[in-house]
Amino acid sequence: MADLLTEDAIRLQERAGSRDEAIRRCGEVLVEVGAVSQDYVDAMLAREQSISTYIGEGVAIPHGTLNSKESVRRDALAVLRFPDGVDWDGNDVRVCVAIAAAGDGHVDILASLAEVLMDPAAAESLRNATDAGFVIRLLAKEEL
Repeated sequence: MADLLTEDAIRLQERAGSRDEAIRRCGEVLVEVGAVSQDYVDAMLAREQSISTYIGEGVAIPHGTLNSKESVRRDALAVLRFPDGVDWDGNDVRVCVAIAAAGDGHVDILASLAEVLMDPAAAESLRNATDAGFVIRLLAKEEL
């Protein structure tokens, strides 16, 4: 997973007034790091309309629809932390792990993320992270 996430795609002091604003910000970061075209942001919002990407432990994993794969230039992750939280359909989200995957790579990414986030201590560490290098090591399941 570490090859998918670079420090420039980690933002740990974000603010968003709504779920859609948070998703849009996630998409903007993926655009900024060259992983996706601008169209992907709209696909992320469309995905959220069909099914929530909230996965628990204060974490959401916004990503595009199946039809948005042509908007993906390279598989990548972006991690955005919202210290003040975002109301995500009644859930308090503190971290978004945005996913861009052109093929079926998102399945492996989701499995790896789920493994980390099923550990409540690891999820708490992610919610409270203030260092981009720490986030990379945590998600790569390296010794901390």
